[in-house]
Amino acid sequence: MFLNGEPPLVFPELSVYDKIYCTDGSYTYLQQHGIQPDVLSGDFDSINLKSVEHSLRIVNTPNQNYTDFEKAMQIIVDDGYKTVDVYGASGMQQDHFMGNLNAAYKFKPKLKITFFDNYSTYYFLEHQTSLKDVLGKTISLLPFPYAQGITTKGLQYPLQDDALDLTGMIGTRNKAIAPQVEITFKEGELILFIIN
Repeated sequence: MFLNGEPPLVFPELSVYDKIYCTDGSYTYLQQHGIQPDVLSGDFDSINLKSVEHSLRIVNTPNQNYTDFEKAMQIIVDDGYKTVDVYGASGMQQDHFMGNLNAAYKFKPKLKITFFDNYSTYYFLEHQTSLKDVLGKTISLLPFPYAQGITTKGLQYPLQDDALDLTGMIGTRNKAIAPQVEITFKEGELILFIIN
């Protein structure tokens, strides 16, 4: 799934995906890189539909009560998918980035959403997570808005049944000191950032 944030500097190997979805705002940069999506959705306020390749599926989603990302996630759920990788969700306008995190939180029960940008990979954690091949990487844990009973193994600054809260202590800029990192928590929500 491609959104209208900062485009990838290096595009992923797209042949591993069943379908490529994009919102209207990202269609132009995909075309500039010779990438033809399978599904284009949005309110089409940032694209001229006459310029769109007619072989792809076009889904008009004019409801302004939801963001283009939320509407695209619903299309992906309706198409029967359980996981999605998202590119272009951050950078440029940071209010969009925060809105995209909020949308991902809403869809967390229905979709496993992993975000990729030019600097990091990030996603909402399950209550027990094992990270592999992360030795030396910067790891940040961001509560959304809080998480309790957090225990970590393999980080430079470990947590032991600790709490994180957006208005208090947050867990940014830690470092993996082992190839495998274990993270568990009991309540709330945590977003994991692995810095490239």
